[in-house]
Amino acid sequence: MTAQHQFPLATFTGDANPYAGGDPYADYRTADFPFTQYANLADRRLGAGVIAANDEFFAQRENLLVPERAEFDPEHFGHKGKIMDGWETRRRRGVSAEHPWPAPDDHDWALVRLGAPGVVRGIVVDTAHFRGNYPQAVSIEGASVPGSPSPQDLLADDVKWTTLLPRTPVGGHAANGFPVSVEQRFTHLRVNQHPDGGIARLRVYGEVVPDPEWLSVLGTFDVVALENGGQVEDASNLFYSPATNTIQPGRSRKMDDGWETRRRRDRGNDWIRYRLVDRSRIRAIEIDTAYLKGNSAGWASVSVRDGEDGEWTQILPRTRLQPDTNHRFVLPTPAVGTHARVDIFPDGGISRLRLFGSLTQEGATRLAARHQELGG
Repeated sequence: MTAQHQFPLATFTGDANPYAGGDPYADYRTADFPFTQYANLADRRLGAGVIAANDEFFAQRENLLVPERAEFDPEHFGHKGKIMDGWETRRRRGVSAEHPWPAPDDHDWALVRLGAPGVVRGIVVDTAHFRGNYPQAVSIEGASVPGSPSPQDLLADDVKWTTLLPRTPVGGHAANGFPVSVEQRFTHLRVNQHPDGGIARLRVYGEVVPDPEWLSVLGTFDVVALENGGQVEDASNLFYSPATNTIQPGRSRKMDDGWETRRRRDRGNDWIRYRLVDRSRIRAIEIDTAYLKGNSAGWASVSVRDGEDGEWTQILPRTRLQPDTNHRFVLPTPAVGTHARVDIFPDGGISRLRLFGSLTQEGATRLAARHQELGG
């Protein structure tokens, strides 16, 4: 699945107006970015983190990955100044009274560990509420480093950094979106702001590319999980929450951490279609309705398809679901496929879908080849 950019993306530059009261998002500049169909590889739920920054004088680097949108309190000040919901560095200065301005190459940086390694398709650098104190420009680089490297490891001279976004102007109080066309697997990003300033949030959209050796050692694992390379391809309805929630790690912690549709007033049903990590042999299913109590799906069925043009085969017939319950089903015989579909009847929601199994030999070979092709 690759993002299609038929039209130029909206870009924002320059200051936003000073805050004049009322809803701080009333004059926020944003646009629809096609690459947001992909998963956020920098999601804290996947294990992402901002592991280092050269400066965070006004606001902490960890705010970059907070899942909720940035908040603004005009009365919130601390002993260092205005407290902002983002990552904000101090103002850079030159070397002398004769040269008080920052040098052309001066910049601040933060190191981001992606929650799941993958191919980056697009990045949003959100400067919400940074109206006159945002960076003049940003640049972003990616690296692929195995294991759990320290900040010192990543900053070593032998680490190869690849440019994902060259130095590019951004706007204040705006969602600055940038498509990425580098076909490589990355584990870490280096976010640079030139010369200084503040960024509220960072979102890194892309496709997870798991380590085939790790999956091989696991043997049986969740073949549709986002962290293992599963994807949501489409869904009938996304009114209340994204379908990708259903393949996030862990159990849902609140109602909007799952997938919930609007109420149907027709005779149809809602569904999600998934792409598995690769061709797999499924042995067991979990459908969880955690925190969905008066709005869980009434019934659900699961089907698989082998190949893009294969026929759908039902592996779990339409089955009654209970609210706020994790349902487990052992299949009488393993089901082989590359895609899966969950149908819920008539509407409502589920919080998680788990498909436990293992890669077929063909799937393992194909995944290993892709991993190697992308520099993993």
